[in-house]
Amino acid sequence: MNRIKTDLLIIGAGSGGLSVAAGAAQMGADVVLLEGHKMGGDCLNYGCVPSKALIATGKVAYGQRHSEQFGVANGTGDVDYAAAKDHVADVIAQIAPVDSQERFEGFGVNVIREFGRFISKDEVQAGDTIIKARRIVIATGSSPLVPPIPGLDKTPHETNETLFELREKPDHLLIIGGGPIGMEMAQAHIRMGCQVTVIEGSKALAKDDPETAAIVLQSLKDEGVEIAEGAEAAEINGDVGAIKVKTKDGRLFKGSHLLVAVGRKTNTDKLDLEKAGIEPTKNGIKVDASLRTTNRKVYAIGDVAGGMQFTHVAGYHAGVVIRSLMFAIPSKAKAAHIPWATYTDPELSQVGLTEAQAKDEHGDRVEVVRFHYNHNDRAIAERKTKGLIKVMVVKGRPVGVSIVGYQAGELINLWALALANNMKMSQIAGMVAPYPTIGEVNKRAAGAYFSPRLFESDLVKTVVRLVQRFIP
Repeated sequence: MNRIKTDLLIIGAGSGGLSVAAGAAQMGADVVLLEGHKMGGDCLNYGCVPSKALIATGKVAYGQRHSEQFGVANGTGDVDYAAAKDHVADVIAQIAPVDSQERFEGFGVNVIREFGRFISKDEVQAGDTIIKARRIVIATGSSPLVPPIPGLDKTPHETNETLFELREKPDHLLIIGGGPIGMEMAQAHIRMGCQVTVIEGSKALAKDDPETAAIVLQSLKDEGVEIAEGAEAAEINGDVGAIKVKTKDGRLFKGSHLLVAVGRKTNTDKLDLEKAGIEPTKNGIKVDASLRTTNRKVYAIGDVAGGMQFTHVAGYHAGVVIRSLMFAIPSKAKAAHIPWATYTDPELSQVGLTEAQAKDEHGDRVEVVRFHYNHNDRAIAERKTKGLIKVMVVKGRPVGVSIVGYQAGELINLWALALANNMKMSQIAGMVAPYPTIGEVNKRAAGAYFSPRLFESDLVKTVVRLVQRFIP
């Protein structure tokens, strides 16, 4: 056995682990990074990057078939499925050097390509190496959850870890799971010429605001996606080309390929957490507000910390623990200002409280202001008028924002900034947005908050009349 000592050991080279490693090493810490699989983790190889690349293919195909509204003859929009997957692979390959072993070794990080498991409270074994560390960060992420549906283990199926390697275009893709991954892949595949059926045990896009989610779901249905809600899978059988999914209420769905997208499970099985005195939870690892585990030498970040499972959350967590580890500055993770987005067309985004959550928490003090895309000049020019923004406001400050529409994932950034800094609606209204831009939607939403206060106020009208009468 080789034995080494280090200031900081990071287990997992996904987005969170890489951010901690890069920051700590460049600030002078001795850093060891373990990765038993692919550098870049799920996001680069199986998640955010390949899914958005495939969504881009679907958008181009759809645009060719619907160009007549711009004065351009409609095209066929035919998709070479294997070539589309080559496009996905090329996108991954272009980004991969940023997450590569060579780059991080250039920062001074000792990268060991092995899985790690605890053998004591401050020691981890990785292959034939034992690392003793002053501090340890667990950043092992999550993997697709494959539920114990009878017959599934004997039936060929895809997850997000295998879908992007598939080169045979599905004639009819069955998707179990109506969350963000399921709906994004449903729309991408319907636009690439596949039939698509989504089988959801409860309600599709259930974690999002119902009003905005309904617009997305109707858009997918209009494009031809069949969405079966309240359809809990009870039995699965068949082979590629002839797969059957039977639900508990007796419905039967037939397709050529099957994608399982019912959620994620955190990667803790190989860690031997009990040997380090680290308490697991149902959704990952127990952590306090500073992301420290029940072993005070060990932190957990990203998906494995048991909260929101987004790449940007892992990056945010990295910044939180860097402050604690490098500078001994008390630092706590918060969630109220964390946004998320689903990259369907139209896009769906959220930060803070939904309308229902805001009313539950703040009651009658909540004001909900809306602004619709069909009143935005740039959206009209781009033929992207489907959607709206709604802002939940309490005492002049936004507490939550829901957006559905073109570039919703971009528009939510401003509101994430506002919530993170406890900004007022007056500060948003004071922003000057270039014309014509989709970004004016945000300013107009703030304007919708002040309009009744200015234009429907008897006091304002009285003051204006007096000024006009008596002030020369």
